[in-house]
Amino acid sequence: MAKRIHVINGPNLNMLGSREAEIYGTVTLKQIADACAEHAKRLGLELEFHQTNSEGKLVDLIQAARGVADGVVLNAGAYTHTSVAVRDAIVAAGVPVVEVHLSNIFAREEFRHVSHISPVAAGLICGFGATGYILAINALAARPAN
Repeated sequence: MAKRIHVINGPNLNMLGSREAEIYGTVTLKQIADACAEHAKRLGLELEFHQTNSEGKLVDLIQAARGVADGVVLNAGAYTHTSVAVRDAIVAAGVPVVEVHLSNIFAREEFRHVSHISPVAAGLICGFGATGYILAINALAARPAN
């Protein structure tokens, strides 16, 4: 059975391509989704791709990975820095999570240097733009099966 990866995106990521291109680039979320799907297929992985602006829905998506996904690529957007609920959902789901950010959060505003996700994530990838998603998929694919 193929490994199953869920890619979950938080608030404002639906605006990629037109939102602050100097920070986030010009790649759209659809282009990222297509690249992830193509890469997962090459690796023999099953992939689900989601985006929500709602904190509660983000928690629901993380919880839904429990027992069905072998790993989660999570770009929680601004909820990274504010949501204990997202952190708790990761712990409750018990699925390895790779935290991804398009920009280098440590080279930006001070408030972005704090992540509630990093302490409970399997790893963190930031600053590599859309390529970070591919790196995260590779990292999860390389992990031993649950």
